Amino acid sequence: MDKSHYIFKSKRLGFRLWQEEDIEEFSKLNSDKEVMEYFPDILSKKEVKLLIDQLQHHYKTNGFTYYATEILDSKEFIGMIGIALQEYKTEYTPAIDIGWRLKRSVWGKGYATEGAKRCLEYAFNDLKIDSLISVCVIDNKKSEHIMSKIGMFKIGEFNHPKLSAYPKYEKHVCYRINKLII
Repeated sequence: MDKSHYIFKSKRLGFRLWQEEDIEEFSKLNSDKEVMEYFPDILSKKEVKLLIDQLQHHYKTNGFTYYATEILDSKEFIGMIGIALQEYKTEYTPAIDIGWRLKRSVWGKGYATEGAKRCLEYAFNDLKIDSLISVCVIDNKKSEHIMSKIGMFKIGEFNHPKLSAYPKYEKHVCYRINKLII
């Protein structure tokens, strides 16, 4: 697949499917302790390969995923932004989640907000999804701020069932946004 084949674009970003060549850069991102501050641990290269395989499978099964994300001008891979079906058991799920994970060198440039807004448009207008949630560890104020900036509203807090073995990371907030029907 041509690396510049984007499923959709925003002003500065391209969103594409994952490729084998992404493993190296995505491994660097997922081994950065600051990027992974709100996760139980950094990811090994083997775990990153498995994650990419899961993201590729999710796309084949559902028609959407957390997409590999690049800066259009430079084709620089910066991480992932997208949507994914979450089926773990809480009062807010199953639901489609919007999320992002970007390398530290691009933080503070508005890419997460821009990319998340474009993913919302894509989900609502192209995929005809009516509602999305977003979750993060309760202390992750940067992600929570982005959720607010893209028009989401806090609907509650919960203990993430996949993180019950990690009390420091178990408590999450949940935000939601619904498609406006005019």
